[in-house]
Amino acid sequence: MTEFIIISLIKIAVVFFILLTVIAYLSIFERKILGWIQMRPGPNRVGPWGLLQPLADGIKFLFKEDLVPAAVDKVTFILAPMVAMIPALMTYAVIPFGSEIELFGRTIPLHITSINVGLLYVFALTSIGVYGIVLAGWSSNNKYSLLGGLRSSAQMISYELALALSIVGVLLQAGTLDLQQIVANQAGTFKIAGIPVLPRWHIFWFQPLGFIIFLVSANAELNRIPFDLPEAEAELVAGYHTEYSSMKFAMFYMAEYANMITASAIATTLFLGGWRGPFVDQVPILSVIYFTLKVCIFIFFFIWLRGTMPRFRYDQLMNLGWRVLLPLAFLNIFISATISLFVS
Repeated sequence: MTEFIIISLIKIAVVFFILLTVIAYLSIFERKILGWIQMRPGPNRVGPWGLLQPLADGIKFLFKEDLVPAAVDKVTFILAPMVAMIPALMTYAVIPFGSEIELFGRTIPLHITSINVGLLYVFALTSIGVYGIVLAGWSSNNKYSLLGGLRSSAQMISYELALALSIVGVLLQAGTLDLQQIVANQAGTFKIAGIPVLPRWHIFWFQPLGFIIFLVSANAELNRIPFDLPEAEAELVAGYHTEYSSMKFAMFYMAEYANMITASAIATTLFLGGWRGPFVDQVPILSVIYFTLKVCIFIFFFIWLRGTMPRFRYDQLMNLGWRVLLPLAFLNIFISATISLFVS
C-alpha cells in the first residue's frame, strides 16, 4: 500500500510538472503559429528564438501590482481564478496517456488513477470551470465583467449539452465510462479481404459526426475564437476578467490552456484510439509519443482556428448551438443506437 501511494505521488508530481511547463510554453507556441499564419515573426527577443518568453511573462505577472478594486466581493474575487484553474488541472488524474512500462522491476501503468466512471469525472470537473468565470464577473462589481460572466454561462451551458450528447455514440459502442476500457475498445484494425485498412478508432467506427460535434462544442467550451464572446473586447472591455491583474489574471489564461489540452486529450482518447498506434506492444514508450502527437494535432487545430476565423455574433453562436449541433447530436445518437442494435 505504501509503495502504491509513493508511486502515485511521483506520477502526480511528474504529470503536474510537465503539464504546467506545457501550459507555459503553449503561450509562445500559439503566438509563433499565429505569427506564421499572419506573416509576422512572433516573439523572438527573449532568449534564442524567443524560447524564454514564457519565463519573462511569468516574472512580469509575478511583479505586476495586484490590484483589488475597493467595491469587489474580496473573498469571491480571489477564489474565482482558483475555481477556474484547479478543476482544469484535476481532470488529468484519469486520462490514460500511455500503456504500461517496466521501470526498476515494476510494471507502472501510465495514468495517475483509473476509475470506472472516469469520463463522468472529467465532465463533472470541466462543468465546474464555468463557475470561476461567472463568479469573477459577479464579484468584480463591474457591469461589463458581469455581462461577460453571464455570456459565458449561457454559452457554456448551451454547448455543454451538445458536447455531452456527442459522446453517447462512443459510450454505446464501448459500453463503459472507464477511459481505459474505451481505449481498449479501439484496439485492432478494420480489414477488407483480410487486409488491414484502418485502425479501429471510433472516428472511423460510425462516429465521424459525433467527432465533429465534439470538436466544435469543445472549442465553444474553451471560449476561443470564433466562440470567444465572453471576452469580446470591443463591447465588454475584456469581459469577466476586466478588473483582474497580476497572477490572478494569468490564472484565467492558464486555465484556458489547461482546458485546451484537456479537450485535446479527451478527443484523442474517445475518437482517435488514445495512446494506441503501431508497435506499441513491442515498444511501450511509443504509446506516450503517439498520445502526445495526437494531442498536439488538436492543439494546432484550435490555434489555427484562432488565426483564421472571425468572431460569431451572439445570435449566430446560439443558433449554431441550439438549432444545429443539438439536433445533430440527437441524430448521431439515433444512428449509433441503430448500428449498435444491428451489429450486436
